[in-house]
Amino acid sequence: MDGFYRRTLEGETLEPPPEIDSELDIYDLDDVQREFVNELGDIREIHLLVEGIHCAACLWLIERRLEIEDGIIKANVNLSAKKLHLKWDNREIKLSRVMQILGQIGYASVPYDPEAAEGQIKKQNRALLFRLSFAGFAAMNLMWISIALYTGADEGKFKDLFYWISLGLATPTLLYSGYPFYRGAFTGLINRHLTMDLPIAIGAIVTYLYSCYVVISGSEIAHVYFDTVVNFIFVILTGRYLEAMSKRLAVQSTQRLLDLQPKISTLIMGDKTKIVPVRALQKNDQVLVKAGEKIPVDGMIIKGDSIVDESMLTGEFVPVAKFIGDKVSAGTTNKEGVLTVEVTGTLKNTALGKIIHLVDEAQSTKAPIQCTADRIIPWFVSVTLFLATLTFLYWLSEGIELALMAATSVLIITCPCAFGLATPMAIAVATGVGARMGVLVKHGAVLEILSSIRHFVFDKTGTLTQGKMLVSTLFYMPLQGEVGRKDSVKKILPEEDCLSCLNPAEERILSLACYLETQSEHMIAKAIVNFSQLTGLDKNKLRSEAELENIKIVSGSGIYASYQGQTIAVGSFSWLRQLADSSEKKEWALIEKQAKGYHLSGSTVVYGWLENESICAFIIEDRLRENAVDIVSQMHEQDFQLTLLSGDKKEVADYMAEKLGIEEVIAEVMPDEKDSVIQQKQQRGNRIAMVGDGINDAPALVRADVGIAMGSGTDVSIDSADIILVNGELEKIPLAAALSRATLTTIKQNIGISILYNIIMVPLAMAAMITPLVAAIAMPLSSLLVIGNAARLRWRFAKNK
Repeated sequence: MDGFYRRTLEGETLEPPPEIDSELDIYDLDDVQREFVNELGDIREIHLLVEGIHCAACLWLIERRLEIEDGIIKANVNLSAKKLHLKWDNREIKLSRVMQILGQIGYASVPYDPEAAEGQIKKQNRALLFRLSFAGFAAMNLMWISIALYTGADEGKFKDLFYWISLGLATPTLLYSGYPFYRGAFTGLINRHLTMDLPIAIGAIVTYLYSCYVVISGSEIAHVYFDTVVNFIFVILTGRYLEAMSKRLAVQSTQRLLDLQPKISTLIMGDKTKIVPVRALQKNDQVLVKAGEKIPVDGMIIKGDSIVDESMLTGEFVPVAKFIGDKVSAGTTNKEGVLTVEVTGTLKNTALGKIIHLVDEAQSTKAPIQCTADRIIPWFVSVTLFLATLTFLYWLSEGIELALMAATSVLIITCPCAFGLATPMAIAVATGVGARMGVLVKHGAVLEILSSIRHFVFDKTGTLTQGKMLVSTLFYMPLQGEVGRKDSVKKILPEEDCLSCLNPAEERILSLACYLETQSEHMIAKAIVNFSQLTGLDKNKLRSEAELENIKIVSGSGIYASYQGQTIAVGSFSWLRQLADSSEKKEWALIEKQAKGYHLSGSTVVYGWLENESICAFIIEDRLRENAVDIVSQMHEQDFQLTLLSGDKKEVADYMAEKLGIEEVIAEVMPDEKDSVIQQKQQRGNRIAMVGDGINDAPALVRADVGIAMGSGTDVSIDSADIILVNGELEKIPLAAALSRATLTTIKQNIGISILYNIIMVPLAMAAMITPLVAAIAMPLSSLLVIGNAARLRWRFAKNK
């Protein structure tokens, strides 16, 4: 690795060369690929930055050439970002061979690194600007000569001088500024593929050669068109430069996300610290993060406490308190104290890195409608050449000059670039907008599919509910004194005014029960422990810890221990009844009666018992998300069909569905049954979107036409989904649906714009009503119009950031 990086110049790490690298074999090394490939198995995926892509026909050439190679599983090119998403079998073909093939057809490539890519894009745009400036200088001077010739100098003694000066200005312009067109046309021809550079190159060369013939032959009646050649090269280059700048602005979401991650970090090395690049950090390293600094890695705090601003990940601008053992994420900001963080993930393995990867993936994939467009483009170029030839032959009877100008106008005016940009630009903008809103789209095709879906299936726990068990109510009853009356059972709410009036006996059983549950990892046990921490009931923890003995966990029933000769236990009602004295039968029945209504409403009831002293009942529930009812109501108003699909008990699922307003409920289903439910609905002709967060939802998320995972869910569900809601906000679901519909509408509008442009302009060019210069102006404008229409998506959803 050290030798590899020494081969690159300072500040130009991994920057693509202008021609095929003579040391491509180095990219086959696993140590090099580890930086760019997620998994170093037999089947690998990588993004390559490809130099030389400038139109939709280039996509067709690259993809078709790679598809015929053994070992290439997938090759998708992103026109907007000039990136190739490659999936290959490393046993059959090496990465260096793929890069060599790209070089042979005229495209230099390198593994995509966002920082290097940004520099490379700037370099390419700068080179394009130089060619544009040279053409602009020549066009400006030729304009003065043209004015002189048009005002009478073409009949004087200086006509030949003006002609030779024009030839002198046009020749270097044609060779230097027009070089990208000739290279693209020649590469396409030797690979038996027609690119859009071909008609442009033909138009420029033929017009130039005809003008040279006039100058050399000394014809007295013919005219030269050097100004036309230079002007339309200048205008086309201007259009391409504006397209490049517009596309760069449209797909900057990845770079904006990358900018959130620090480039350097403070590595702790024993008693010393050292500033090192983030890419040099390894798992289990320890880094120092001072107040005001961004956290450079994903990790766990092992020393210190602070307040951390996590708004870049969660969207919540209220800082979060962090203590030893808490996790922190790269790109978040340490606001107060000094933290020592143990590294668990760097660069692409961080939460931010995974978000960047997903955005890249989405922009690299193609919607079905785009695949159709890509197949049409080669035929489009063939039709262009046929129409130009037909136009030349038709007008030849009126003179070669008119025939030449009309045919050249046809060659220039018909451009499939707008047609080719229609879909990728809309998808690129939409995925960027989605990322800023907290909606990560894995595949561009998902947006097209989601726009047609009217049926959403929701998991319950963790999706419509918070997925966090909370103690909502407590019931307490003493076992001494007068019992049996209704008022002998005391209801305690977990609020400060209720807890402040606890008597010593009540506080004792609650604090003992809460501490006992710290010995269990069960979700319900954690809810009771969290309750104690929030309410201050753990102030007797040290005393309890010293006096609790013989702690035992009974699987499926509860936990118990000895305390000062008494038994303290927390668990199910039936199990505790077996432990308790039968003489307490009346008391148990009374407290069970108080808690019975909560059983029916879907809450979980756990009982605590301190022998011969008191009984308590913890009412634990998984509450609905704060805005779940409003979101369901909103989706009903938009005529979406909703289904609640849960593995929970039917009465619990029915209760939740009633509160939410969801009519169709399917409960008590296993993970494989969830998959079957989705399949059955699809077989009835429905397109289904599944929303879930757990491991048990993964099969259904994969089976659904569109899987939507909550960002707070498990890694398995996130990996199985097509769309990820970063902050787990339900309101993003109808927003994602609206974004998908707006994206499909924009794609159709873009295709309509490109088709309408050609329907209007091609007949005008064939009728000799448009000059080559006007054609050169109109052609890039059509592409810019498509790009501008796609950019409207960003403005439309700007308020939802």
